[in-house]
Amino acid sequence: MPNFKKALFTLNLNPDAYKDITDMTYPLIKHYAHKIGAEFIEITERKFPDWPPNYEKVQVYELGQKMENDWNIFFDCDALIHPNAPDFTAHLPKDTVAHNGSDMASIRFVYDRFFWRDGRNIGSASWCCIASDWCIELFRPVDDMMPDEVKARIFPTSNELKSGVEPIRLVEDFVFSRNIAKYGLKFTTLKEIQKALGIPDMGCFFHLYAVPKEEKVEKMKQALEAWGF
Repeated sequence: MPNFKKALFTLNLNPDAYKDITDMTYPLIKHYAHKIGAEFIEITERKFPDWPPNYEKVQVYELGQKMENDWNIFFDCDALIHPNAPDFTAHLPKDTVAHNGSDMASIRFVYDRFFWRDGRNIGSASWCCIASDWCIELFRPVDDMMPDEVKARIFPTSNELKSGVEPIRLVEDFVFSRNIAKYGLKFTTLKEIQKALGIPDMGCFFHLYAVPKEEKVEKMKQALEAWGF
């Protein structure tokens, strides 16, 4: 068996504000990191102040290379990971990147030449990302567009608009989607891997997006109860 070096990253720039959430998620995230032999890394400082806070996920691009990781895994700090979740890196080729799922890119984003050329219409769901050192460009910061230019290409869905999601809130989804297209990265989803493994309904994760914090916390508690915690 190869002895791959792995790191599991999360982003938490405001620990006090998210403590009620991370009290639920961090024990499970850290358990998963230990299970798959990954170092747990919490990103807590800003490096890109001209961009919104969630853009700081792109720090994985530099960190992963400095650490010389074979695998770089990212989960949002509000993601619940079931203890039975498999090590997806054991079933993912190093030439392929993965999210848990994906969206139709043209629903949210105005295409440029990279999206048009690529033609796969892959829209990133960036709360869950896996990329090897071969494909670290998934996390590469944008270097040919300014924040206002990116914002102008993002159009939240009707449900997101009703929840108060501003276009720039989707910046990392746009950047990662564009990187997949720009660099021609092979792509799959963890849902597809689970289906191939014969465990399509395992329910490895619980993650809510664009809901009020109070509602999110309550539903996370319900999910943990359903899991037997």
